[in-house]
Amino acid sequence: MGILNTLLRAVTWWNSQTLGTQLWTWRKGVRVGEDADGNVFYKNSDDSRRWVIFNGEAEASRVSPEWHGWLHRTWDTPPTEAPLPRKTWEKPHQENLTGTAMAYAPAGSIRRKTPEAKSDYEAWSPE
Repeated sequence: MGILNTLLRAVTWWNSQTLGTQLWTWRKGVRVGEDADGNVFYKNSDDSRRWVIFNGEAEASRVSPEWHGWLHRTWDTPPTEAPLPRKTWEKPHQENLTGTAMAYAPAGSIRRKTPEAKSDYEAWSPE
């Protein structure tokens, strides 16, 4: 794992889990399940706390609606035991892509347009 990775995990929270969270999870955590992105969900023995260890960057929009509902106690049974019924028109969950190259750009957006060569422009050159 390396000393640099250990030091980074001690002071950063956005890359998976900190050492404190890993220790708490090891001592008190009961693994409940894992989602399609590799995020692992835990609870403690008396179910008074629920948490997620992200696979990669800790970004809340990466949690699917099924697991979000379980984390926030909208329902008590995790999606591994009682999956939510899916409608035929529902799209699969996608994380928030704002700020990335894959973010939505509406028609007419500057990001969608490719630079065009202007034929009416001539660069000045001293003669």
